[in-house]
Amino acid sequence: MDEVVLSRQEIFSSFEEAVRNKGSVLGNGILRVDSFLNHQIDPQLMKNAGELIADYFRTYGVTKVLTAESSGIAPALMAASSLGAQLVFARKSRPITMQRYLSESAPSHTKGGIVELNVSLDYIDEKDRVIIVDDFLASGKTIEALARLVLKTGASLHGFAAIIEKTFEEGRTLLAKFGVPVLGIVRISSLDPLSFVKNGV
Repeated sequence: MDEVVLSRQEIFSSFEEAVRNKGSVLGNGILRVDSFLNHQIDPQLMKNAGELIADYFRTYGVTKVLTAESSGIAPALMAASSLGAQLVFARKSRPITMQRYLSESAPSHTKGGIVELNVSLDYIDEKDRVIIVDDFLASGKTIEALARLVLKTGASLHGFAAIIEKTFEEGRTLLAKFGVPVLGIVRISSLDPLSFVKNGV
């Protein structure tokens, strides 16, 4: 059976439809999408996301895709696969086997506290060209912490991508200081009512 190749706009639309039909707003700025993104995972949606992200960053010579465990791993893995790059995920609990590492911390809205992000220096160094992929871009604090980790390793940072961007939390503004492209596949301008920004990428 021939594989169906979707256009960029069809991929954007498929994610918007998933958010509309399978997501729910819990209040306090929280959008629940764990039926397809961060508890149960829809493999086809993630594959499509990975291909879109890879297409967007294809010319950047990406060698590593960085994310935070665990919700960012699925889309980041698919993006890395499509780019022919390696996936690295920042560990929130440092194992004793991680001897050479860097750490940053960031507030977590959904977990209600500060999370620590640890990356081994065995897997990212000054030779790498890195993009950061996560499930959400909201305040941008977690992605900013990952970006700081990348720069501390000496690697070069080439972009950010998120499956869902809550534009009203202005994370994109926080990340502007890094001077690299930002891709939000589903861009949400309001949760009450649920409203989407037309994506022109």
